[in-house]
Amino acid sequence: MKKVTILVPCYNEAKSLHFLYAELKALMDEVKGYNWEVLFVNDGSRDNTLEIIRDLQSRDKRICFVDLSRNFGKENAMLAGFDYATGDCVVILDADLQDPPSLIPSMLKEWEEGYDDVYAKRMNRGKESWLRKRLSLLFYTILQHSTKFEILKNVGDFRLLDRRCIDTLKELRESERYTKGMFCWIGFRKKEIVFDRNDRVAGESNWNYFSLFNLAVEGIVSFTTAPLRFATILGVIIAFASFVLMLVYLFKTILFGDEVQGFPTLITTILFLGGVQLLAIGVLGEYVARIFNETKKRPVYVIREYVCEQ
Repeated sequence: MKKVTILVPCYNEAKSLHFLYAELKALMDEVKGYNWEVLFVNDGSRDNTLEIIRDLQSRDKRICFVDLSRNFGKENAMLAGFDYATGDCVVILDADLQDPPSLIPSMLKEWEEGYDDVYAKRMNRGKESWLRKRLSLLFYTILQHSTKFEILKNVGDFRLLDRRCIDTLKELRESERYTKGMFCWIGFRKKEIVFDRNDRVAGESNWNYFSLFNLAVEGIVSFTTAPLRFATILGVIIAFASFVLMLVYLFKTILFGDEVQGFPTLITTILFLGGVQLLAIGVLGEYVARIFNETKKRPVYVIREYVCEQ
């Protein structure tokens, strides 16, 4: 009998866990023919998330959990889940129930038909502000046009992955992670399932605009060198324009005796060029910082406790 692992990264999700468990229990009791494992990864939660997980695990032996020593971030928590998942396939699921567990049987059906990566594409993004939706679409557009492989738009972490995909992802041990890009990078046979995303059942999202900006930078820098190429091209364009402008002023002075004027224009040009230089240095710094972090070879996460009685 095949085994299915449902991987749930958790950070301060105490208000959602009982609702999530009720739906997962109903699902596991209803869908026969599989052995089930629910693997919670507590990513250094500051509320009583861990205590609730312990209580659920004491009542249902299908539940296992990994407790990280501190908050390492969702991307690293998912890698910990990949390392400890024992199923023939793994379903990644958020604890807030925005991604409905009722979609899992459809994913299993596609998996049984031979697909390795069954991903859920959002028809809508749930209760999000207009600005957040537009920025998300802009990010996916930029990433899609700057990478050499397809980046799936409006697709999150909610998906079913075959054991072959999980074993491949476990080999990607970089500390600066953008897992959504990795899902696309590894390839394998993919299948799309469309769904309407729900609102959070309880609690508040831990993702603010600053966190999303950091994730966007991580995604772009991790999977493309386009920003470096853009800085180079911008530098060439500005240098060429400056040379042409210099020739114009030179010939005007020689032929017509015009004095070089325009102090405000000169200051504006200097400030513009200084801003472009700082931008280029900043882009270069993002890549150098990631090289620095990777050369230290530190563990991606640290486990404090692993409990599984299956």
